[in-house]
Formats: sequence, structure tokens, C-alpha cells
Amino acid sequence: MLTRSEVPRENPLEVVEHMATSHVWPYERASDDEVNLVVQGKWADYQVLFAWMHDTEALHLACSFEFKGPDGNNAEIEHLIPMINSQMWIGHFEFWPTERLVIFRHALVLSGGVHPSPRQCEVLLSAALDACERYHSAFQFVARNGAGAREALEAAMFETAGEA
Repeated sequence: MLTRSEVPRENPLEVVEHMATSHVWPYERASDDEVNLVVQGKWADYQVLFAWMHDTEALHLACSFEFKGPDGNNAEIEHLIPMINSQMWIGHFEFWPTERLVIFRHALVLSGGVHPSPRQCEVLLSAALDACERYHSAFQFVARNGAGAREALEAAMFETAGEA
């Protein structure tokens, strides 16, 4: 009889591929351990990488987007990141200045041979997309308009009610 740790594990990325197919999102299986997909958002096209991390038994998600603006704003963007991260309950943002990429990272821990459900994968992706959509304007405000981090965050958090 096999113990739970000896039972062959299905690749969790198969669930991600099925999710991408059902939503008609373009995707590519980069390797046995990675799936890349593109999801169109309101503010940007998001490059999403799902990676299966065998050693930690975690399904890692990295959702990135590029933004335009002069490189001189990097210090304000690097100041903005921890301000945003302090408001987040799950996941976090990083900034890669050389590539001019903002990346949202999160993971689903699946230790002990647990297989992810389609709903868990959708919630993982939804959390990433919601965070990116919510804070995209703050990053753009700093990058394009030269706004300070605090001003950009306040502008992004301002919610309007109704329609004009």
C-alpha cells in the first residue's frame, strides 16, 4: 500500500491550463513546471506565470505589467511598493527597475499531496488581477506624471460613486 507521500501527484498546472482554456486566454506551457498566460484587464494586459515549486509544494503566481515613464521615477515607485503592500492581506508587489515591471506575487501551498481545485486557482488569479487593477493607476501616476508615492496611492484609493 502506498502512503500519501508516495502516491504519484498530478501536476497542478493541468488545472491552470484548463482554467485558461475555459476563459479563452492565450497560454503557453513553458515547461512541465510553468504555464504562462495573458489576461486582458481594464488597464493593461497582464502576463501571468504559474509555476509549480516541487520543493515547497506550492503553486506560485507572478502577475506582471509594464508601464511607461522616465526611469527617474524609480525611487518613488520603490517607495510606493511598501505603502501598497502594507494594505494587502494576501500577496505582495515587487518592482524590477531594469525591466520596468511591476510584479504581484502570491502562492497556494499544497503540501502533503493536496491537489488544487479549479476554484482555488481562479481565486488565486482573481486576487492578483484585482490587486493589479486596483493599484495600476498609482504606478502610472508616479511613472507618467511624476507624482509622489503618497499622492499616487491616495488618488488610486479614491473611489467615486455613481456616474457623471
